[in-house]
Amino acid sequence: MAHIRVNPDSVGIRSLFEFRPESAAPLLQLAETLLRSENSLTRGERELIASYVSHLNECNFCELSHSCFAGLELDENWDLVDATLENPESAPISDKLKALLQLASLVRISGKAVTAKAIERAKLAGASEVEIHDTVLIAAAFCMFNRYVDGLGASSPASRGDYIQAAREIVTRGYLRPSG
Repeated sequence: MAHIRVNPDSVGIRSLFEFRPESAAPLLQLAETLLRSENSLTRGERELIASYVSHLNECNFCELSHSCFAGLELDENWDLVDATLENPESAPISDKLKALLQLASLVRISGKAVTAKAIERAKLAGASEVEIHDTVLIAAAFCMFNRYVDGLGASSPASRGDYIQAAREIVTRGYLRPSG
């Protein structure tokens, strides 16, 4: 149960966005820019970064919803999503994505936890400076989103299947377009 009075028919961050639409607009724009705009990282890879940070932060809503988005963007490769969340180093993903996920995990701890060695690993694996920048910003933004959802006690359905319909809408229409 949420710590504030939100629409009981809405879940997770959506209920919080409805509560304060004036703060929702820039947050949705940030999500749209980070996760869906043109980028050398695929939408699936960026959603995987968001889901991984949320997994590490134990934010059930963000982990499950963004793992759904990632899975749909990655041709419904749920095994890849699950393997990456469990252990990116042994997952069947590129060395570049492994290095970027490690970088995201460091940002999750603290910006100061990011080391020159972690940046160098990403660069040696082929990550561009834009990809490194965007990974750090996605990780930082999802720490904020995770704390927003959990800090206000927003409701969170328990299984990935509960998010599929909303995920299909986001994948098709984006974060900024109303559903329906």
